[in-house]
Amino acid sequence: MNYPVWQLDFFGGGFLVVLIAVFHVYISHFAVGGGLFLVLAERKAHRENNPDILAYVRKHARFFLLITMVAGSMSGVGIWFIISLLNPAATSILIHTFVFAWASEWVFFLIEIVSLFLYYYTFGRMDHRRHQLIGWIYFGSAWMSLFLINGIIGFMLTPGNWLQDSSFWSGFFNPSFWPSLFFRTFFALIIAGLFGLVTATWLKDAHLRTTMVRFCARWLLLPFLFFVASGYWYRAALPPELQEMIFARMPSMRLFVDGFFLCSPVLVLGGLLLAIRLPAGLSRSLAVLLLLLGQIYMGCFEFIREGGRRPYIIRDFMYSTSILKKDATRYQSEGLLRTAKWSRNQEITETNKLASGRELYNLLCLSCHAIDGPMRDIKKLTAPYTPSGLDAMISGLHIFHPAMPPFNGSVKERGALASFIAHGLNGRSDPIPVQLAEKKVEIPAFDPKTDQFVLLAWSPLGMHSVAEVKGLLSLLPPGNTLQAQLIQRGETPEIVNQGVTLSYKVEDGFAGADEKTALSGVLMPEEDVFTTEERALLFISKHGFDPYPVVTIEARDENDVLLATTKVVAPVPMEMGCSNCHGGSGRLNDQAGLSRETALNILATHDRFSATALLSAAQSGKAIRCQSCHADPLFRAEGDKARLNLSASIHGFHANYLRGRAAEACALCHPSSPTVATSGLRDIHATVGLDCTNCHGGIEDHALGLLRHEQQEGKGQVNALMVHLTPSISKGLDKIAPRKPWINQPDCLHCHVDYQPPETDTVTHTWTKDEQSLYSHRTDESGRLFCAACHSSPHALYPAENPYGAQLNTLQPLQYQQNPLPLSSNRNCAVCHTVAMEDEMHHTNILRDFRNE
Repeated sequence: MNYPVWQLDFFGGGFLVVLIAVFHVYISHFAVGGGLFLVLAERKAHRENNPDILAYVRKHARFFLLITMVAGSMSGVGIWFIISLLNPAATSILIHTFVFAWASEWVFFLIEIVSLFLYYYTFGRMDHRRHQLIGWIYFGSAWMSLFLINGIIGFMLTPGNWLQDSSFWSGFFNPSFWPSLFFRTFFALIIAGLFGLVTATWLKDAHLRTTMVRFCARWLLLPFLFFVASGYWYRAALPPELQEMIFARMPSMRLFVDGFFLCSPVLVLGGLLLAIRLPAGLSRSLAVLLLLLGQIYMGCFEFIREGGRRPYIIRDFMYSTSILKKDATRYQSEGLLRTAKWSRNQEITETNKLASGRELYNLLCLSCHAIDGPMRDIKKLTAPYTPSGLDAMISGLHIFHPAMPPFNGSVKERGALASFIAHGLNGRSDPIPVQLAEKKVEIPAFDPKTDQFVLLAWSPLGMHSVAEVKGLLSLLPPGNTLQAQLIQRGETPEIVNQGVTLSYKVEDGFAGADEKTALSGVLMPEEDVFTTEERALLFISKHGFDPYPVVTIEARDENDVLLATTKVVAPVPMEMGCSNCHGGSGRLNDQAGLSRETALNILATHDRFSATALLSAAQSGKAIRCQSCHADPLFRAEGDKARLNLSASIHGFHANYLRGRAAEACALCHPSSPTVATSGLRDIHATVGLDCTNCHGGIEDHALGLLRHEQQEGKGQVNALMVHLTPSISKGLDKIAPRKPWINQPDCLHCHVDYQPPETDTVTHTWTKDEQSLYSHRTDESGRLFCAACHSSPHALYPAENPYGAQLNTLQPLQYQQNPLPLSSNRNCAVCHTVAMEDEMHHTNILRDFRNE
């Protein structure tokens, strides 16, 4: 961070490191194993008194010298060059911590160079015993180089007690030192055999070729069992959490782990085939193929080792961003730019936001990611995100992507980085609030002197949202439900539930979302209430986005005489925020809240995190319904008992990305913000300044309540979702009241105890005890009149405001009492009662004046 940045947009840091390092490591291991190969091959030639084998060894020595001294040395210098430019801070720590080891390694490397040149150029010019001694000196110095480098490389993965005592010996002889040393030694012998096969298969003499190919094949086969054993030892030496991360929590490692295990039997089989006498052309092709496969084998191992180190460059000490772990909290509170020596922008403003984001990208992303490059292309990885979505993703990226470090910067800097990547690179912007023309509705007439009936209607689902692409993905199935009660006015009003028919008809300009949605129909009679078929109403505007279709409801007697008419809106909230992170558009007229692009990305993400195959199933024609696996009480879906219910899964997962955002977290996904057209929260509580968190708690509390219920059900997978969540209001997890979605909900009477003015504005973790206790099921003291008949739907309680039309959410109060207040407010009992009322009915405190008029 405090070094100049080498600007590498296209290649990025990771690609060049991989390109040079994997090749060099392969050659350097050949340099170790190949030295022993030369000595033992020469010994074989002298023991058998075979000048042809000796001639082969001499030619192989020339090949060996060119590969190791030219390609190996150049790529070795290349590694020093690239790491000093991309991560100079870590390079400095390695140099200063292991000065003695580096100095020793350079001495041994010098001995390697001198002894190898002497070995080759004195071939046949000195006594063979002395000549072999030079070969042994080369091999010994090469292995000592491996010994020393192994300690330093192992330190980066498993620093062990060095983190506490900073001792050279603790860092060098770290927990993985010995297993890694044996693993690499046996690997070096195998690689020596692979290179030997290439030169041996080009021998012209058939008998000699067969002899040396079999000799080389033994180098491939005999060390292999020891190689495998040391590999298991190496894995066992890793801390348990490191093993879990590499082999279980990092899907990106799966390819390399599988590749490593797949290459193992292929190399053995190839060695066995070459040990059989094959035609020269076939054996040469197979030898070259095995050599290339060996490079892949080494590459898989190095990717696994490097991947296990992430998100650190030195595990548990320095992040890959060159930020020390101990400094992370300070940067998160104070900001990164003001402490970075090479930053032009110390403070972020609207005018320099993108430029500041670019500098943050250089500091925090450039060492691993590229822009339009061949490896870890940041544009491709973040293409679906809007700035707000990427901001959320960055804040929790390290939780479910263990290869990523936490964001070590301020909240403002996180927003600037998200804006640079999402908007500056990918051209995505946050959704612009829809500006809708005011919708005027003709309110049905009502004459309190002559009209004998009052017809009341509401939507019991309140803020039910819709997220579905027909035939592809159903997350939140579409549809709304209306309920209605018909009241016959009088001294003692009566609820009419027999001898009448209630019908509905949607306003002109709308069409049914599918063939099952009728523009008109009949409400079905139940005890004291009439209800449309469950979630049968979903209407799509023919003339642009319109989330509030107006439904006219009529009540007629058995002779088809009109008794009463009223109007109500059937909200169609399609502005789900899935597109903020999953791409596509979030506001559509032809799909219920999701675009096809968004749905496909959701399925692909689910597959990546949960090892499912939903995307391929959907693309083959199977419609994916989330409730098939995840229980959902709203839709009476039992799901798979072993899995988390749908609400716990979704909120538990996404809460880790939305922590600390209060009501903003809700609005990023739900249409609860005042700036969206649907304006899901539009009632009196929003008017007086309350938001989602006053009743439901912050996203952390909301998710923890759901997860605690699943935890009580014995579902252990909740632990991974809960571990990073801290209650935003409650003190401790033990204060989190478990809840079942759609059953245990916040309720009016939790604040308005005994229907009195509230003593608090926050009731988090106080829930209804069962479904019958819900507001949507509650009735007055008579047990017959629904609370919602007078107070309206959840999240739209009278007097509700609607930016799309001042009257839309108060049509019935305006119809029956010419004001937007709850029906009968301010002693306006004459709506139903034809005589003055002096005693409280329905509920206590009903005769007081409305407080927030």
